[in-house]
Amino acid sequence: MKVPPLNNLIIERFKESAHLQTAFAEKNSEQIIQAVRLLAAALKAGNKIMLFGNGGSAADAQHIAAEFVNRLYKTERERPPLAALALTTDTSVLTSIGNDRDFSHVFSRQIRALGKKGDIAWGISTSGNSPNMIAAIKTARSMEVTTLGCTGKGGGEMGTLVDYHLTVESPDVTRIQEVHITLAHIICELVEQELSL
Repeated sequence: MKVPPLNNLIIERFKESAHLQTAFAEKNSEQIIQAVRLLAAALKAGNKIMLFGNGGSAADAQHIAAEFVNRLYKTERERPPLAALALTTDTSVLTSIGNDRDFSHVFSRQIRALGKKGDIAWGISTSGNSPNMIAAIKTARSMEVTTLGCTGKGGGEMGTLVDYHLTVESPDVTRIQEVHITLAHIICELVEQELSL
């Protein structure tokens, strides 16, 4: 098999990502607006956003939690912090639950401890089929915590369970993750605008 020149491969990968991101935005702009309004309303009412995922999606969860708590863009006017936390960052909690119970409970146990009606549980998963993601969404729903899911092609079981679902129509994990982080940045920016911050 002939390997393409490196510069061609680089350009092709950027084109793939740009094409998928544009197609996703065109198909899902109304659902994105719904998600923004959902998150803004929850934050305005004094509730919080709990973000979670595995692997690269875990990194996205903590990245976006930081954008909400601190800020997305530096502006002339300082904005107040927004209540968001990643359920992926406390290694003692994660390893305790994983060791004493089962890894499938690492997020649901935290939601049960920290969540309340009116909060948002925002799960990020490329497959939508991870047992710990599904358990977390089911727990959130049982507590009347509103659920938002970002998934990859098909959405998996998680896509059928969440209240609000944004799915990237691609089987390529890396491209899905690129759309997810861009989406999350846009959501954060629009939430700030919605709250006039």
